[in-house]
Amino acid sequence: MQTEVISVENLKSTALKVREHIIKMSTDGGCFVGASLSAADLIVYLYSEFLDITPENLDDPNRDYLFLSKGHDVPALYGTFAELGLIAPERLKNHLSVHDNIYWHPNTKIPGIEFHSGSLGHLPSIAIGVAMDIKIRGGNNKVVCITGDGELNEGTCWEAILVANAYQLDNLIFVVDRNHFQANMPTEELIPLEPLHDKFASFGASVRRIDGHDFDELHIAFSAFPFEKGKVNVVIADTVRGKGLPSIERRADRWFCNFTAAEVDDLLKELHGEHLTRLTSETLVVR
Repeated sequence: MQTEVISVENLKSTALKVREHIIKMSTDGGCFVGASLSAADLIVYLYSEFLDITPENLDDPNRDYLFLSKGHDVPALYGTFAELGLIAPERLKNHLSVHDNIYWHPNTKIPGIEFHSGSLGHLPSIAIGVAMDIKIRGGNNKVVCITGDGELNEGTCWEAILVANAYQLDNLIFVVDRNHFQANMPTEELIPLEPLHDKFASFGASVRRIDGHDFDELHIAFSAFPFEKGKVNVVIADTVRGKGLPSIERRADRWFCNFTAAEVDDLLKELHGEHLTRLTSETLVVR
């Protein structure tokens, strides 16, 4: 099967802008910057190339659905919404303001947010309910649920995979942001997850494992959807926590960060590959 050609450069440009938004939201109260940076490419690809979700069809029952179960990655979602016209970019300046609903977790008062999340392990079941409804109605909508890898320690995630396969929900795809950290510890040092591909397959899922920062690999995988008739789809996307900022990449202590304005300026320079004067991996501190 041939896949449509995508503009990787356009996707990279959008993802870079989304990372800028994430960094700017990591001050004046902070955000879950490391995990948001790891998920940015995934979310940009899904909204730009895979999902039929636009500013015009947010209330259309025939739209596609995305559920961000790892709700602490919402800065990546907000940033994508701003770049693709779902919300006004200037609203991102209201992050954590009492005058807006843009804060640490998704809120359905924001256009495009389908369900509240933040308490891990719950949205896979919500996604199943929507996918079942679509099947009953005879619809063609796609349903995506993004989970964290640490989130997979919640038993509800595995129950969801069992139920999804029992009802042959091949219109549903679980995407695992596999950045190899759970909060402030590597997953394999806390509760090991590997071999993750084999575990999902043993539960009946059809599984693909890819580089979650490679837009060509993302496109090849998602263009094959549904992977097998009658099986729930799973994409394990290997990612890097803090992707784009070498000073904080793969650092267990860069889970939730509240940077100063000066640190944010330096992080933006680092994102664009500029020489750093004040900022090093040793001087950055979590507040």
